[in-house]
Amino acid sequence: MSRPRAIEKNLDHLVSIAERSLQRLRELGVDHAEVAVGTGRELEVTVRQGEVELVKEAGSSGLGVRVVHDGRVATSSTTDFRPEALDGFLARVVEMADVSEPDELAAPPEPRELVTTWPELELFDPATDRIRAARAIKLATAGERAALRADPRITTSEGASFGRSSGCSVLATSGGFVGRNAGTYQSLVVQAVADDEGGKKRKGFYWSGGRFFEELEGAAEVGREAASRAVAQLGARKIPTGRYPVVFEKNAARAIVGLVASCVMGDAVYRHRSYLEGRLGDTIASSAVTLIDDPLIPRGPGSRPFDGEGRKVGKIRVVGKGVLRSYLLDTYSARKLGLRPTGSASGGGGVPHSSTSNFYLAPGRVGPEGLLRGVKRGLFVTRMMGFGFDPTTGNFSRGAEGFLIEDGELTQPVGEITVSRNLDELLKGIDKVANDLEHKTSIASPSFRVDEMTIAGS
Repeated sequence: MSRPRAIEKNLDHLVSIAERSLQRLRELGVDHAEVAVGTGRELEVTVRQGEVELVKEAGSSGLGVRVVHDGRVATSSTTDFRPEALDGFLARVVEMADVSEPDELAAPPEPRELVTTWPELELFDPATDRIRAARAIKLATAGERAALRADPRITTSEGASFGRSSGCSVLATSGGFVGRNAGTYQSLVVQAVADDEGGKKRKGFYWSGGRFFEELEGAAEVGREAASRAVAQLGARKIPTGRYPVVFEKNAARAIVGLVASCVMGDAVYRHRSYLEGRLGDTIASSAVTLIDDPLIPRGPGSRPFDGEGRKVGKIRVVGKGVLRSYLLDTYSARKLGLRPTGSASGGGGVPHSSTSNFYLAPGRVGPEGLLRGVKRGLFVTRMMGFGFDPTTGNFSRGAEGFLIEDGELTQPVGEITVSRNLDELLKGIDKVANDLEHKTSIASPSFRVDEMTIAGS
């Protein structure tokens, strides 16, 4: 799918700015330089109780540069693209490098390591920028209205929001790489509220999003699902403290996968901020667990045709059947660890660092209902709250809500509890993975079941 002519024209303009900046830096005598330049547009609207609460539309532009001069590094950024302003800015960046501490590991990739071609991943939807504020308000209003009308027990809403964004970016390096990319994303969110006994408020949250507008669920569907989730939590209560089998619904499961992602970043590993440091080749999860980072998924939220240093990207099996096979590494973290880069760099034109693309738990073969079979008494988690995780030890504890599982069926809604277990043990306790994976976000997971966790309740 080709991008609109106006987008290609804008990319051509950004390339010219980047190349002129590189030429100026060469004249200033730097050994290496990276220039990242981009523009973006975004719109966000929020509706609450049928009234428009927020309309925000903005454009942005920026240029970031990293220079290596006599083994010394400096980074900076600007929003002023005027030639005379850029010349002064670039000169100051070189001066900053001259007074910085040398870092022998900060050298860039060799030119032969950079790519010259890359795949088309369908990341730009021409329809996105055509969504004006009036239409966005209409979508948010329709979502909220559907939630309020879905059930008489829905008493209010915490609002509905629609947002869309688009951006164009260019990365150019003195090693000869010039890469251009453009992408879009849009989402619709509805939050419904039902009144419960004792003055408690039960909230239902649901959203839909994607690179392409056509991928979004209908506004009425989103609203009704938000209402359904709020009503389902009416009468929620604690369960007795103990150890229970736990099934994580896919949205809650995604949070667990995100914790693992944070611990396989090269930066976290070499800075001794990951419990997975030094464990390549070790079994860190059950054989049901395969974790993948794949930047080449068409229309994927985290897809990218090249990494932030101009390296080739590809599918990485980070964990294969429970065994830790790879970290995610940019050039700097790979050198710190004595390993090879994996094409996982971000931060081009700034401080380079490793990052995920589309990071996900590979789906299993059973439907989500199959995770409940055989569970005599357990917990089905639909939502987690808080940030209780220590990446250096793997200790995990977070607030949760969901439903009691009794004899393989969902029964009583459950709330005001805490689920905990060391992440290393949790991953090894995953005994079944469902087939309901969705790539709505760059971190994704199907539902899965853990043999047991500690539940702190009544």
